[in-house]
Amino acid sequence: MQTAHRTVGHYENFPVASLFLPARLRPAVRAIYAFARSADDFADEGDHPATWRLERLAEYRAHLRALERGEDVVHPVFRALAPHIRAHQLPHALFHDLLSAFEQDCGKTRYADFGEVMGYCRRSANPIGRLLLHLYGDADPRHLAWSDGICSALQLINFLQDIPVDWRKGRVYLPQDELARFGIAESQIAAGRTDGLWQMFMKHQVERARRMLQAGAPLGKVLPGRIGMEMRLIILGGSRILEKIHDSRGDVFTQRPVLTPRDWPSLTWKALFPGGRRGHGGGCSGSGCGTGCGQ
Repeated sequence: MQTAHRTVGHYENFPVASLFLPARLRPAVRAIYAFARSADDFADEGDHPATWRLERLAEYRAHLRALERGEDVVHPVFRALAPHIRAHQLPHALFHDLLSAFEQDCGKTRYADFGEVMGYCRRSANPIGRLLLHLYGDADPRHLAWSDGICSALQLINFLQDIPVDWRKGRVYLPQDELARFGIAESQIAAGRTDGLWQMFMKHQVERARRMLQAGAPLGKVLPGRIGMEMRLIILGGSRILEKIHDSRGDVFTQRPVLTPRDWPSLTWKALFPGGRRGHGGGCSGSGCGTGCGQ
């Protein structure tokens, strides 16, 4: 999944041809990733003005529309993507949604409330999960809904990881009304301070993302074989990052919470044997855990 909403920095929760994915799907996953990564880089990287960024994204949209019309496209990203779109009948609308989110990043830097944040997640993160399900040949509406919950949660987790990174880019993906409710000014983010009600604010963000991840966790149980293993690993990885944010009391300024080599053996074991001690894959119920691992 996404997010996933980045390279290992942009789409670090996206399973880039993971060893756990069936080999037959890895080229398609790499092609989708290359599209998403390169388009996101137009919106995020370098010092280009917004007009340049939007022009590059408009070119991508024109290439995508050419594919929809059945035309040959010489651009390497789209030349690699085209056979997988055809072979797996991937909806072009999902790629357009991704471009829409990247275009929004070129101009919108603040989000009034959680509804606006989720509107962004719907286009920046959820399409990745839906594309993966289409690769798996799974269009079950319930599975798509679970995927949306997982992907939106991963995007929220990425926002929490990258609060200082996004601040340096002039963006705040945290709901403005919630910042105000906890008495947090943007100057506190700029200073990297965790005093006042910051810890309570971050606990609220972590618990909401954890609940969303839990709600989608059944997808990791119903998908078969290596695909299910991959999905469980994605969910567990996001849960572990939430746990780290919780344990740091919301201090994402002094050290960015990421998965390390020490995390992978435990995560892989739990993904391989999802029953665990509690016999479910949804997540811990205690408000202090934040893992969503259910192990």
